[in-house]
Amino acid sequence: MKIAVITFRLRASWVHSLKEKRMIVKSLIAKLQNKYHVSAAEVDEQDTHQIIVIGVAAIVPHNAMADSLMDEISLFVEENTEAEIIDEEREVR
Repeated sequence: MKIAVITFRLRASWVHSLKEKRMIVKSLIAKLQNKYHVSAAEVDEQDTHQIIVIGVAAIVPHNAMADSLMDEISLFVEENTEAEIIDEEREVR
């Protein structure tokens, strides 16, 4: 059994308040949880209104499944938010 962890750092340059940011974050996290049945949360930069850092974790049976799932999630995030992905970190434990 493996744990797949992926962290996204996104920039939403049009956001002007934490309330706007919170709406984007909540929507993206809910979509990820509903589609992939993963744990997801905002993990850093909570007080910075234009930077979003979301961590996603899932338990998978083997490394190949972890890689596949992380690829799918990365593509999903890219397609389902207007925010620009400025960094992505992956880890399999």
